[in-house]
Amino acid sequence: MANFHPEIDFLTEYSAGTLPLAQSACVSIHVSQCGHCNRLAAQLADLGAGLFEALDPEPVGDAQLNAVLARLDDEAPLAFERSVESRDSNSIPAILQRLMRGDFSDLTWKKVGSALRIAHLDTGDPRHEFALYHIRAGGKIPQHTHRGAELTLVLEGGFSDAEGSYHAGDFIYRKPGEVHAPTALQSEDCICIGVLDAPLKFTDWRFRWMNPFLKLRTS
Repeated sequence: MANFHPEIDFLTEYSAGTLPLAQSACVSIHVSQCGHCNRLAAQLADLGAGLFEALDPEPVGDAQLNAVLARLDDEAPLAFERSVESRDSNSIPAILQRLMRGDFSDLTWKKVGSALRIAHLDTGDPRHEFALYHIRAGGKIPQHTHRGAELTLVLEGGFSDAEGSYHAGDFIYRKPGEVHAPTALQSEDCICIGVLDAPLKFTDWRFRWMNPFLKLRTS
């Protein structure tokens, strides 16, 4: 059972459908695996529906109606093929399976240092990067700060930093300016989701030379 969950603001926006696509996908994966957040999101959705029902109806003009009808022919932002069963499919959330179109071994992993590999996925969100991070057991990501917000969801294994220890299912929100250096558990590799709206910035002097080359990888 997860010990760290999305803040109520995230769940409220998620239930209202106003979160950006990449953040919404990350929250949705946590909600699908966390009974507490699943129930809370359902309650928020019911509350929102009740508020809408209490509003007086607003007339819809012909122009607005025609604009909505015209969008029915628009191409979907993402198209998914039917997923193929794999040996890992039972342990991978359905939403993530569709984004990966396979399992972890099918992804194109980019090696960043000796401990970290990254695979970027396309959510259709033009302003947020959505990626999988694979940290080898005992491996450490160099100390860095956040130029923007970062959402992290642990899928397998776990990691720790100065703020605590995180395990499968835990959802962590880092605000702009926060500094940390995640270290994977010694016992097993860590795989987690990271959603960014701005590049990281290394504070460790040995890696600062990389900062000018760090770019956001969006869809």
